[in-house]
Amino acid sequence: MRFGLSVDGGDAPEALRSTVHAADTIGVSSLWIASHLFHREPVACAAAALGASRNVGIVLMAMSPYAVHPVYATMAAATLDEFFPGRVKLCYGVGAPRDLEAAGIVAEQPLRTLREALEISRRLLSGEIVNFKGRRYQVAGRRLGTGARPVPLWLAASGPQMLELAGDIADGLVISAGASPAFVRWSLDHVRAGEKRRNRAIEKASLVFCSVDQNERIANDRVRRRLAYVLRGQHHARNLELAGTELDQTALAHAFAQEDWSRVEALITDDVVRRHCASGTPSQALAALSDYRSAGLDEIVIHGVQDGDQVLRMAQLMRPESAPAPTSSTGR
Repeated sequence: MRFGLSVDGGDAPEALRSTVHAADTIGVSSLWIASHLFHREPVACAAAALGASRNVGIVLMAMSPYAVHPVYATMAAATLDEFFPGRVKLCYGVGAPRDLEAAGIVAEQPLRTLREALEISRRLLSGEIVNFKGRRYQVAGRRLGTGARPVPLWLAASGPQMLELAGDIADGLVISAGASPAFVRWSLDHVRAGEKRRNRAIEKASLVFCSVDQNERIANDRVRRRLAYVLRGQHHARNLELAGTELDQTALAHAFAQEDWSRVEALITDDVVRRHCASGTPSQALAALSDYRSAGLDEIVIHGVQDGDQVLRMAQLMRPESAPAPTSSTGR
């Protein structure tokens, strides 16, 4: 089981440096750098992370073709791969609906749009001169200045058709943080339908909110607000249903918009955390990680961890034979 670390763009540079250092220390496979509008810019963060690390790979995660033209996203990934060969992956996704709305962006025809973006990137990365005329994007007789680059293409997906698209044409799938093990299993069933049509298999990963402490409440408190940020979206309704989670998404979205953090954290109960995270005491977190593993993932991406000491604690659970001991007693 591979495991990676995610960076969501909400943390200051010193937190990124701490995460990169921890990633090098424990030998994670990849640093997944999220693209959230209004947060820190992911390509700049990726360049900083690659430059600060000896060998950690990065994934430009869920770049939205509605916000960034696929030609530009491909240029960014190819250029990073030219400077740091073999350490870069490009992942597309529609983007967080509320963030797109806040920027005045309408995400029309997502299935067609993501298919076109993946096809353009695939052809550009092959080094060929590309002539492409789609419904949304066109490329007229141009090729990448970097030449061919072996950058794997991933897709962030949650709906049935998008999941099948990942199995059909992507190199890998990543499932959003906040997904329950039940939702992961449901998702991978749809991915396999796409794989079956092409007689192929792709890589499968999921972001998993993680936190560990000898005190369950302390561990869960670390992830409540970040989990709320994700679960407030209506596109998580099926995820909540499959997990058997009771959560008033409307009330949560309103509380989040008003920055009423006490209300937000009250809505994300310990039961919600248990169903959608690997959090709690070491034994609780390990049991949750085992559930995610058994769902069929190739890689678990530790998400929502805010300091290097917590990363080391999670690494101890996932790779006890190789992870160094954390330095503090509380993991705060």
